[in-house]
Amino acid sequence: MAKEETKRYLELQMEELKAAHATENEDTPKKPRDNKGKNAHIAKLYEDAAEYEEDLKGFEEELEIVNSNSLKDIAQALINAFPEEERDYAQELDTILDIGWTHFIEVEKTHSKEELELIKQVEFGQVVEALNEQYPEYSGDFEQDVRGLLVKRWENLIEIKKEHIKQEHAEIKTAGLKPKFVKRAYEQFHGIVK
Repeated sequence: MAKEETKRYLELQMEELKAAHATENEDTPKKPRDNKGKNAHIAKLYEDAAEYEEDLKGFEEELEIVNSNSLKDIAQALINAFPEEERDYAQELDTILDIGWTHFIEVEKTHSKEELELIKQVEFGQVVEALNEQYPEYSGDFEQDVRGLLVKRWENLIEIKKEHIKQEHAEIKTAGLKPKFVKRAYEQFHGIVK
């Protein structure tokens, strides 16, 4: 009987302690951890990589548009898909075509200078029709040549951005941190929800 009374007495004391301790914990406000400064420093490490990832995503979307639209519609499709971009897609496509065709002439020697002169005179959307009309004897496919130049250009941009991201991750690892941890800190610091 004495054991039961002692046991009951100890249980009551324990309940009182728990209640008192819980009351103390509720009354004292928890100090918020001030990790802002540390998180800001860690987030700063990921800024370049985040920018490269954003560029990479944009280039992949642009490549998808280039692959899924007819040549004459590519410029307008890019403008419609990215209205906030300040790039002149029509001019960019013309430049890619000029540089690529110059490469065909000077390096690969598969096309003539006259074709390049015609390309420079015609709008991008009409290039294939003009080339087919002017050079019906050409055994290749002008549309495939033009699209190949565009696809190659966007694939090169994508590879460059992937390489930049790898370099940034290597720098983060050199600092003794894991890229995933730094990315998470960056997203939390900037309020990015995924």
